Amino acid sequence: MAARNTARKRAFQILFEGDQRGADVLTVLADWVRHAGSDTRQPPVSEYTMDLVEGYAVRAARIDELIAQYAVGWTLDRMPVVDRNILRLGAYELIWVDTTPDAVVLDEMVQLAKEFSTADSPAFVNGLLGRLKELKPSLRREDA
Repeated sequence: MAARNTARKRAFQILFEGDQRGADVLTVLADWVRHAGSDTRQPPVSEYTMDLVEGYAVRAARIDELIAQYAVGWTLDRMPVVDRNILRLGAYELIWVDTTPDAVVLDEMVQLAKEFSTADSPAFVNGLLGRLKELKPSLRREDA
């Protein structure tokens, strides 16, 4: 599904930009939407991109806590910015979005890591998100 792939890529870029600028992701999202509305050369921000960014924003603290807890040997601050934001997006979609199969989320996040990060990143992303996938039922119960 190419539209969802594009939506995930844009959501990742928004999270990445927010992280780099030290800005709230909802502010960055609003900037992207406003820019797309005023510049015909910019593609519109899809509904799914907005859903992903807004959903992440609601659970950002919990997602960072989970990543920090299960990223063996890595703190969030020491983690490459690209990987950190791919993991944030992947954790949100994996744990809290029921409309996407888990295997699709893992594959899409690994593809983002291959496209935007280092040679070691796809395995790191896959391993950490795979662990969260295993723990998903208990993680959802904890947040209920």
